[in-house]
Amino acid sequence: MDLAIEVSGLRKTYDKTHALRGVDLSVRTGSVLGVLGPNGAGKTTAVRVMATLLEPDGGTAKVAGFDVVKQPREVRRRIGLAGQNAAVDELLTGRENLVLLGKLLHLGRDGARGRAKELLERFDLVAAGDRPVGTYSGGMRRRLDLASCLVGHPQVLFLDEPTTGLDPASRQALWNTVRGLVDDGVTVLLTTQYLEEADYLADQIVVIAAGRVIADGTPDELKRKVGQEWLEVAVALPDRTPDALSVLGPLAVDTPTVDAEKGLVKLQLRDGMDGIAAAAVALRDAGVDVADFSLRRPTLDDVFFNLVGHPTDQ
Repeated sequence: MDLAIEVSGLRKTYDKTHALRGVDLSVRTGSVLGVLGPNGAGKTTAVRVMATLLEPDGGTAKVAGFDVVKQPREVRRRIGLAGQNAAVDELLTGRENLVLLGKLLHLGRDGARGRAKELLERFDLVAAGDRPVGTYSGGMRRRLDLASCLVGHPQVLFLDEPTTGLDPASRQALWNTVRGLVDDGVTVLLTTQYLEEADYLADQIVVIAAGRVIADGTPDELKRKVGQEWLEVAVALPDRTPDALSVLGPLAVDTPTVDAEKGLVKLQLRDGMDGIAAAAVALRDAGVDVADFSLRRPTLDDVFFNLVGHPTDQ
């Protein structure tokens, strides 16, 4: 397997706080790894170690084939990093920010200008390219920040909670951009508190809590560990909930869960698709009117609640 990131037994301690307690993870070249975890889990510390901003106390980490401790310069030449706050100069224009970075990366004057033009077009910032960044919206700043990470054509991109604080439209635009980068062969490691973001972008997910990896797999694999899909029935008249429960109970694997006030019955069916049809017929024959009748599947929120007892803080 061609791996862009290989981490084994990574440890880091601040005073008496164990931020990382032997983290293992790997990322295939040209894929997205989503790193999830509650606040203080160690996600940002792991990213800072892999980006050569922190030296680990133990373990090893290789990025783009180079050791982050023994060969940090080689690693830095091949990575981009977008932190939780946009690292751009608000007094400069968007174009000036990108040109300056290009010159610092030894692209030359013409090369830096050409790369800036290319990235402004790619991130839909041409119209705002010659305006001071201080006039940009939050979404525009994040797009410029991401563009700045790509000036040097990185092989691996670290995104540490890149869409925090963005509105849904700006978040979706950034997601589409990240997917486009992966299609071009860039490897992405993404930390996020938005579970739908990981579900949409990540090929593989690692869950970290208290400095340890407590689960890993594809989004679908993690959801399957929580359980199978279930039928959720909302009764039109809550006082008919007992009737709904009496006809649905025999079709369930276990005792259904009931919210009498909301008129909601949840159950896992014995017979899959045949059970759905049987449930609908049973409710009709019992004269129970239904406001909603739907098959629900586990979400990453369910995975998080199952693993750490609560969803991520958002």
